[in-house]
Amino acid sequence: MSTTVTRADQVGAEQLASWYQTMRTIREFEERVHTEFATGEIPGFVHLYAGEEAIAAGVMAHLNEDDYIASTHRGHGHAIAKGCDVKAMMAEIYGKQTGLCHGKGGSMHIADLATGMLGANGIVGGGPPLVCGVGLSAKIRGTKQVGVSFTGDGGSNQGTTLESLNLAAAWHVPCVFIIENNGYAEATSSNWSVRTDIAKRADGFGMPGVVVDGHDFFAVYEAAGEAILRAREGGGPSLLEMKVNRYFGHFEGDQQTYRAEGEVENIRATRDCLIGFRSRVLSAGLVKEAALDTIDSDARKMIDEAVDAAKAAPYPDVSELLTDVYLSY
Repeated sequence: MSTTVTRADQVGAEQLASWYQTMRTIREFEERVHTEFATGEIPGFVHLYAGEEAIAAGVMAHLNEDDYIASTHRGHGHAIAKGCDVKAMMAEIYGKQTGLCHGKGGSMHIADLATGMLGANGIVGGGPPLVCGVGLSAKIRGTKQVGVSFTGDGGSNQGTTLESLNLAAAWHVPCVFIIENNGYAEATSSNWSVRTDIAKRADGFGMPGVVVDGHDFFAVYEAAGEAILRAREGGGPSLLEMKVNRYFGHFEGDQQTYRAEGEVENIRATRDCLIGFRSRVLSAGLVKEAALDTIDSDARKMIDEAVDAAKAAPYPDVSELLTDVYLSY
């Protein structure tokens, strides 16, 4: 097995276009959910991933279908990048029978075990313990599977996260812990709630810890690739802190009074991961601009179709209220 990670800008145009498609699909999905939520037709809470697409795409580029991820309440991007069906995801958000969880999970609990998506999770810090189990299972069975958890900067301060880092290190299991530090734990700035780089905490558990620019797909791709390859080859767990920004509030309806005037507009103009990706591959002559434009239009069309299908789909019948909820042995 290779002991190095191929640089993202050294692969072919088809692969680069595929990664761009993943990011564009997430962006279009989230922008549309933002619009649709305002109509009042989507039940429950919604937390959007727009702005963080490079992280999901860059990490998942190294995962296989039989690898597992554990997500957060802000999980749409992770689900799409791991291969969950976009139309079924949209139906789930609308609470419809055709959804991935038959309308019972909603935005915060989308799951698809068939693609290795253990679920978005309304429990802050709920993902890291799950991937410890994935790692232990892989180690005992002797597979090359890897477990990856995603956690926000707020969740990084949860006991579950710190206990999981210790457990993974003690067991020496193939896990990678991704901290998506988007600057705010709900409305609390991470500059206030976290004393130093979260990645430095890895030192206390005897594992590598790396700070990564989460706006830069190529930086994410290379850092995640090294950590995931290391885990597959028996090198144990790693902690990656992705510093990034979210474009929308903590939840839909959040007035974001804690953010500076013009903050989001400036980030969109200067740090956007899609703009940065396009600029890099086009200036290097790696992909044709027309190919990226086609991806943009195709993604919008797919999301339009997903919304139309979700609105037309039936709600679950009341007779199914308790199915999939309790397990009978």
